[in-house]
Amino acid sequence: MASPAPRPRLFVAVVPPDAVLADLDRATAALDALPGADRLRRTEAGGRHLTLAFLGPCDPARLDGLAERLARAAHRTAPFPLALRGAGRFGDRVLWARPDGDLTALGRLADRVRAAATRAGLPPDAEHAFRPHLTLARARPGQPVRLAPYTEALARLAAGPWQVTEVRLVRSVPPPGGVPGARPTYGTAGRWPLGG
Repeated sequence: MASPAPRPRLFVAVVPPDAVLADLDRATAALDALPGADRLRRTEAGGRHLTLAFLGPCDPARLDGLAERLARAAHRTAPFPLALRGAGRFGDRVLWARPDGDLTALGRLADRVRAAATRAGLPPDAEHAFRPHLTLARARPGQPVRLAPYTEALARLAAGPWQVTEVRLVRSVPPPGGVPGARPTYGTAGRWPLGG
């Protein structure tokens, strides 16, 4: 008996432009030479974003109300500059790039997006509090990697700057279970321009 297809998950994010993602690729190319790199799963370009609100699996009937509220939240926020400078880690599990620029505006946008989702009846997952970062790699399950040398190697990472001009609702489809090396797939389910 086949297992059911994984349910898509939704989140609202800021997605860097392609030129910034290319900067990031160049800045992180040397990581493959570090010890333990084969135990890291690098984030592909389609999965590189700064999550503002993780909503998880959602009732499709609520998405119209969510779209309307996200449009208002975006319109109330003026475009602002961001860049990626340096790196950090969550323990030895996740390696990430550090946002730099107008972090006050980024936090304000996250607050507005999270409030909009809550009013639409899709409150953000409480376990995924807003912590500004862009995931670069994750340790493979059961294969620990000491990430401190990676953050040191990326101390001078510089990607961008760019002007944040929109928010996106992103659909992430988890990979089917039991497929080694399978990764989630990402697609844009909606996008709204910032206004201010």
